[in-house]
Amino acid sequence: MIRQLALCAALAAGPALAQELSLPGGARQLTERISALDSYDLPVGVFTGNAVPARTIEGRIERRTWRVQAGSRTTLQVLAPLREQIEAQGYEILLDCEARQCGGFDFRFGTEVVPNPDMYVAIRDYRFVSAMRGDEALSLLVSRNPPDAYIQLIRVIPNGSDDHVPLVVTETASGSEGLLAELHRDGRAILDDLVFGSGAAALGEGQFASLATLAGLLDEDPKLRVALVGHTDDVGTLEGNIALSRRRAEAVRARLIEAHGVDGERIEARGVGYLAPRTSNSTAEGREANRRVEAVLLGSR
Repeated sequence: MIRQLALCAALAAGPALAQELSLPGGARQLTERISALDSYDLPVGVFTGNAVPARTIEGRIERRTWRVQAGSRTTLQVLAPLREQIEAQGYEILLDCEARQCGGFDFRFGTEVVPNPDMYVAIRDYRFVSAMRGDEALSLLVSRNPPDAYIQLIRVIPNGSDDHVPLVVTETASGSEGLLAELHRDGRAILDDLVFGSGAAALGEGQFASLATLAGLLDEDPKLRVALVGHTDDVGTLEGNIALSRRRAEAVRARLIEAHGVDGERIEARGVGYLAPRTSNSTAEGREANRRVEAVLLGSR
């Protein structure tokens, strides 16, 4: 379900060491701009009422953006693995905030953002992290424009540091390989590129890679069956949510039959409402993460 993209760069400690970051599946680089010598105002605090506190750093500046097929993933779900990896590589987090905490509109327009369409920022749905490792600075900005998420990375290598390794992108696994691995390992996987309207059961238009992969798996093994299980957040009654979650599972089942030619007798559609959450429903992001459809392998018939 996840395609891993490795971003390799040198640690400040020396050229023999390497930093590795993995972007989520479906990531496509939109832009890359490298300035041999420039300055960047690294945000180190939230908007204070008149400005975004920042530390001006001069040096080689690398600006990159990506678009990711986010599906039901929240901005936190996209950002968290990246944040964990930069911390593991020795970066000290200076600022870590979500849209409202950062300062919303004022923060977004008080910090550097690559212009649209190469970077999209929803004023109420973004997350920002800035970090330092020695004299090296790095910032990450993640936002969503469903079904996609956008990632911006700005990295500053200070003047006089000539031992860095350029940031490169290499593909190490495909989305289909990730989904298949998860299904074989756990017997279940979230079809996280699916898109439903708020409160709606109709599946959005488009080519959903997860469905093509699932159809391919069923085609390879005619004895396999699968249950599609719909899940919701906890807004509303249990009965209403179970009905909605089942209708969404049925919409996915219909798409597999109509668009991919899967035998309907090999696919069940079920709904469990809010009875099996992925995370807490106490936040908007948690509720969004809990709205999903999972595939469960049932084995041979």
